[in-house]
This record gives sequence, C-alpha cells and structure tokens, in this order.
Amino acid sequence: MTDMPKPTEATLRDLPDWRYLLQEFYELYRFLPSGGSDRIRSHQRNVREAISRVLKAKPAIRLQPPASKPVTAHLKRALDEGRADRMGKMIRALESVQSDLSWQYGYEKVPKPLLGSYAYAEVTGPQGPVVTTDIILGVVLFAPGCTYPAHAHKGITESYVCLSGAVSENHQGVYVPGSLIFNPPEHLHRITVGINEPALLAYAWIGAPADLQDQKMVFSRSRRAGQEGR
Repeated sequence: MTDMPKPTEATLRDLPDWRYLLQEFYELYRFLPSGGSDRIRSHQRNVREAISRVLKAKPAIRLQPPASKPVTAHLKRALDEGRADRMGKMIRALESVQSDLSWQYGYEKVPKPLLGSYAYAEVTGPQGPVVTTDIILGVVLFAPGCTYPAHAHKGITESYVCLSGAVSENHQGVYVPGSLIFNPPEHLHRITVGINEPALLAYAWIGAPADLQDQKMVFSRSRRAGQEGR
C-alpha cells in the first residue's frame, strides 16, 4: 500500500477571491487623496508596497474558523449601504470572502457596551488568513451609536478607510465613505459612530514585524480633554 500524498497548504494563487480583495486594498491606497500631507502620502505608499510584496510572494492562506459577534447582525446593512457608494468594488470583493471571515474583539477585557457594538476581522497578518509579517489589513464593524474608547498603538502606523456609514475621530471632523483617517504611532484616538447607520471601515497597520506580531490591544485609562484619539 502506497502512502497517500499529504495535502498541500492553500496559497493566494489557489484562492483568487482573497487576491482580488488585496488588490482592492491596494487600489484604495493608490487613488484616495492624501490632502497634501507628506506623512499620509508616505503611509499610502508604504501600504501599497507592502501589499505588492504580499501579492508577489503568493503566501499561504490559513482560513480561521468563521466566527460572528453580535454586531455582525448589522453587517448586511453596512454592506448594502457601501455597495451603492464609491466603495462598491471594495464591498463586493469583501462579500466574496464574507463567509470565511472570523470576527473578533481582540481584547482580553472588552467593555460591556462594545460586546454588542464592535468587532473586527483580519484579512492579512502574522496569524492570517493571508499569512504575512509585512502588514496587517482588515475590516472593523461598528453598530450605530457606538463609542470606541481611546487607545493607541505602540510602533504601529494605522489608517482607516471608511467604506460605509459615518464616524468621527476625537470629535475632529466627520469621515464618510472614501475618507481616510491617519493615526501615527502612539497617537491616542477615540471613534464615535453616527446614530442611524452602522459603520464599516477597512484598516491597515504598518510597523516592524515584531510590533505587528506582538501588538497588545488595550484601552487608555485617560479621558482628559485633549488626550483622546484614534
């Protein structure tokens, strides 16, 4: 009796819907304006270059067990709203892998108000689904009226792209579909969400591999004026 061949690990080449989704992330960071900011333009370039490296490497795909959270009851509405807007191509690419998304909280202690109003799902990162140490990409979903407490990221440059809904960061302006929010390392930030619709945001984290691997997600205890941010 001959030994059966061992199954090979799936790669980005084998599951093209994930590759198309990465391509849409790339396009977001290619065409969204930088508002004249050198720092934002540099970040957009860094995100594109990291995505290009991932696409060329054809990395392994390790699908995590699909998982939902209470907030994912709002996902259909968020996708429907985004599909009709300028983010339509990104929304459709996200829908193609929707059944394989693993929605998480990411915190050991989640404030009770967030249990039903927040969750995120990663697309790339050290833990997958698309395995890489170059960049973390994902999406985050907020229920209407959600307040996401102030926090910061050590060694991580973060950006959000609003796909549907409307949010404010640190009460400084309103971000609607097609808007980019930029958070440099250590920047304390807090997000509030419109009361009538959920908000769906894509995000990108750029940093050293060790920081991407070991990032601890914690909320700040500070609530003094001028110290909130995300």
